[in-house]
Amino acid sequence: MKQSVARRARRVAIVVLAPFVFVGPLFGHGDVQPQEVDTEGLTPLPEGEFAAENPYRLEGGEQYALAKEIGSSAYSQNCARCHGLQAVSGGIAPDLRMLEEGEFGDEWYMERVRKGYTQNGATKMPGFDGILNQEAMWAIRSYTESQPL
Repeated sequence: MKQSVARRARRVAIVVLAPFVFVGPLFGHGDVQPQEVDTEGLTPLPEGEFAAENPYRLEGGEQYALAKEIGSSAYSQNCARCHGLQAVSGGIAPDLRMLEEGEFGDEWYMERVRKGYTQNGATKMPGFDGILNQEAMWAIRSYTESQPL
């Protein structure tokens, strides 16, 4: 028996589209719900008074190393979904490794992380102020700025 053209087209569509429907969710880059970040061991920073520059980079040594380690996990849980695995953007959102270094880049980064970003009424990035503490935000910055280009 010959299959109708419409029936054959339906079968081809199912075979072609099935991997995207069933396998796609398996490759998600994290949960959309912000995840808590354990910042134990990092020097506590004053509440309500945000540093102008990454304090862990400035302190250097063990604090910066610990900040990068904590930031790696925090980034994977909260940022990788849009900004890419290991801070390598896939084009959905800016590549955070490309941010300007030093105080100017830190200021821009902290402004975006705290307040988020809206364009033409659409939220492109949620604000994390009140969700992540300052230590977690700077730990993520420490991680992203340490990733090779």
